[in-house]
Amino acid sequence: MAAQLFNRLGQLGVGVAIAGGVINSALYNVDGGHRGVIFDRFRGVQQDIVGEGTHFMIPVVQTPIIFDIRARPKNVPTVTGSKDLQNVNITLRVLYRPLPTALPNIYTTLGLDYDDRVLPSITNEVLKAIVAEFDASELITQREIVSSRVNTELTKRAQQFGLILDDISITHLTFGREFTAAVELKQVAQQEAEKARFLVEKEEQIKTASIISAEGDTEAASLLATAFNKAGEGYIELRRIETAEEVATSLSQSRNVVYLPHGQQTLLSLPQ
Repeated sequence: MAAQLFNRLGQLGVGVAIAGGVINSALYNVDGGHRGVIFDRFRGVQQDIVGEGTHFMIPVVQTPIIFDIRARPKNVPTVTGSKDLQNVNITLRVLYRPLPTALPNIYTTLGLDYDDRVLPSITNEVLKAIVAEFDASELITQREIVSSRVNTELTKRAQQFGLILDDISITHLTFGREFTAAVELKQVAQQEAEKARFLVEKEEQIKTASIISAEGDTEAASLLATAFNKAGEGYIELRRIETAEEVATSLSQSRNVVYLPHGQQTLLSLPQ
């Protein structure tokens, strides 16, 4: 009797295990930020998009394909030529994500590695076309315009493949060795030219100051001659008195002078 009971329990346990395995194989999960596409062995890729959560499928017949629809960055380096035939090394940082409604077509035509198949090719195509319209110097001075053009054109091309580009930015921009050396020589020449111009302006200012000083001395001499002609000895006597007052005031304020004798002549007597 006990042996039959254990035999029944064993059979029941095996049945439950088999049923649990079948149910588990018929369930699959779609995590947050992901979407699913069902591949049916008889009907092919289904057009219905499976959202987040736990879902049922027919084991063996159906297979879920999970896509990450969150924005992801990708750096795409490119070597191209400018309008003036200079080599340009550009690295473009693209923040991309797939369009959820386009996932069945993306899986059918491109596969799960759609980003490696699409982004490098369309990025090279757009960059080569736009960079060829600008000189090397314009790529630096008009970088915002170049970036805006690349953003517009690359976004249009990506939409044709069911991709959304949230952000596009130029992170690296360099030129060939010849152009870099030429730019450095140009900068040195400009600095030397600025230095030479400064020296010339300085000399001109010194020359102008000397001329103005000479003109002032000439004018002063002319005024003195006119005063002598008009005032004669009276003007000389006035300047002698003013000078004596200035010397006496200076000596009285000096700490080194203790006593000034009465009648001491501070100036040499001028001839009458």
